[in-house]
Amino acid sequence: MTDDAPTDAGVEIPPNEPTMSSYVLMKILESSPERYDRGIRMLGRGWIDSAYASIADLTARPGARVLDIGCGTGNVSVACARRGADVVGIDIDAGMLEVARQKPEPIMGSLRFVQIGATELDDEFEPGEFDSVVSCLALSEMSPDEGRYALKAAFRLLKPGGRLVVVDEVVPANRPRRMAHRLRRLPAVAATWILTQTTTRALDDLTGLVSSAGFEHVETINRFGGHLIMVTARRPSGDQEPAEATDA
Repeated sequence: MTDDAPTDAGVEIPPNEPTMSSYVLMKILESSPERYDRGIRMLGRGWIDSAYASIADLTARPGARVLDIGCGTGNVSVACARRGADVVGIDIDAGMLEVARQKPEPIMGSLRFVQIGATELDDEFEPGEFDSVVSCLALSEMSPDEGRYALKAAFRLLKPGGRLVVVDEVVPANRPRRMAHRLRRLPAVAATWILTQTTTRALDDLTGLVSSAGFEHVETINRFGGHLIMVTARRPSGDQEPAEATDA
């Protein structure tokens, strides 16, 4: 591993990838949902469609129940439903969900979108209702408390042995790289706040956050552009009780 390779929990990420300003600018795109899909593909330089497909390949099969937390315009949800899964996508942004609902109906599975925030998950769904829970570029848009709550809720909503798959932006573990990352990111953060009054927050330790929610077999199994990683994990298959809800 070289000093130039950012890591999450010791996992090497390929260097020479797009800068983090691209990911912060996603928040600007979200202020115009109808342009989000085209803009994110331009910013992502090809990695985003690969991320959608990888999430679906890991979680979707005919008859599987999949929850997509922070589904946005529904790309992951649609990819899973097209593989035969019965998918529920949740997002707090009505504009993004309107775009999601306009997409073609899946040929095999089913698809439903619900406008709620992550802290309302326990009110909307039953414990153990889903075979898989997925999230793509959503935890980094939540506050730290919301992100922890969302992961604990995902644990409770999964069946024993169910799979969690998260793709999101992480902060480099190496201190010089971390400082450079934050300096590169600062102008885009400021511009995003001025234009949208919102921002995004790279995660310090995504694998640690997933582990602390009670999951096991937590690992990084793929990497995409820049400091974007995929983490997969399982809810224990035994009779272990889910962690109790905490206030977000």
